[in-house]
Amino acid sequence: MSERVMPGRTDGLITLGAADALWVDLTADSAVPTASGAFTCSPAHARVGCVLLGSHVVATVRASGGQWSVLEVEVRRAAAELNAVGMDRKDLVRIGPFRGAPRQECNEETPLRWRQRITRELQELGGPERAARGEVGRPYHLAGIDWRQVLVEQTRDGTQRTWWLPRAVVRLLDAAEHAETQWVQAARTRQAGAAATEPPPYPRQARDAGGRQTTSPQGPIASLRPYNAELEGQLYSVLSRKPGTSRRVAGWACAVCRTAPAAVIDHCHEHGYVRAPLCQSCNTLERPDHLYSNDIRVANHYTRLFDTHTAGWLRHWHRCPGCRARTTLPLPHLAAWTAYVACRSQRPTHRDPRGSRGRRPCGALRVSWAGSHNAPRSCLLTVAVDSCPSGEHRVLAQIPYREAAEQFRTWLTETAPAVAAAAGPDRLDGLPAHFRPVIADTSSEGLALF
Repeated sequence: MSERVMPGRTDGLITLGAADALWVDLTADSAVPTASGAFTCSPAHARVGCVLLGSHVVATVRASGGQWSVLEVEVRRAAAELNAVGMDRKDLVRIGPFRGAPRQECNEETPLRWRQRITRELQELGGPERAARGEVGRPYHLAGIDWRQVLVEQTRDGTQRTWWLPRAVVRLLDAAEHAETQWVQAARTRQAGAAATEPPPYPRQARDAGGRQTTSPQGPIASLRPYNAELEGQLYSVLSRKPGTSRRVAGWACAVCRTAPAAVIDHCHEHGYVRAPLCQSCNTLERPDHLYSNDIRVANHYTRLFDTHTAGWLRHWHRCPGCRARTTLPLPHLAAWTAYVACRSQRPTHRDPRGSRGRRPCGALRVSWAGSHNAPRSCLLTVAVDSCPSGEHRVLAQIPYREAAEQFRTWLTETAPAVAAAAGPDRLDGLPAHFRPVIADTSSEGLALF
């Protein structure tokens, strides 16, 4: 520990000011940027009993003289967890603004609600530029993370500005929000004197070196249960109307990454069946990048969907009985797969303009389709390259839906045989006779639970 934080230490406890300095020291080399004032500046509020550091809850203790302190070991544990997080600054998730989103006031006494806090700050400060300057007295950290340093603003259609954060930061803040919710619920239960057969799973009780009782969290998903296909075969239109569904979803871990709390019910827009509960990050990763209702930009995240994490995502998509029985994907996903995988060999390359001897794929890949959304089997998929340096190669291929589906089945058998073995035309009983209309979420507004 650095010398400047030593004076605040007594019986394993350090003052909030010393904890601020220790947090900055320990996370100086972290991929995720951190901020000073993690314990002493809003939205940190020590008197509620805890402070968030990344996805870690650090309990606060009122020591002698009324001074608030924290356990040094908990600060170090939170810093070690954050330092272990990798971050790709190019892997972005849109966080707002979204049309029609309810405006909620946030202050020191309210929960984290990090999306609303960032929206409020950017709207009041006039955008990321002013927020990045850090006006005196303005809160800028969330759970000890300096979100200003990694916020990206993009302009859509020349007018609409949108805000984006790296996926790793989104997952950390989602986990922090969930951890705080669990902590508050456990605290209320204890205050109400509710009888319990066992100690609350989150947070657990511990004692510091001086014998004082404190609260020590076990981690952001310690109280979550794994998803074991409890919602399989259910229609989203029916499930979303059942009371208590949102509370039930919040108790699951994300069915894809299994490291974050679930926040949404992912479902097949084409067949209407529930797939599984996902965290916000995985839900945005799974969502196709629509340019228009029938046009998809094949972005970098398709590398993960169809390359590095292929089997897991295919298994997730085939949680829909309709896709599994027909051994296919929803039309937007099949179109993206066709452009990214089936037409990979047709995509031309150019010499790397940065001077290296290698070659890089030409332009930006895009796929569109013509035909009825109510009958995707009649659609014609058109794979094209936009922004080609030489102005050539605009259209790479035009592939009928049936041919694309057959290519996918062949590829599925070779790439994920276990997923292919669970699919097949012998499981059509009870499925819709016709495809449902494709619902294109072009605005990314579907970040609420339903």
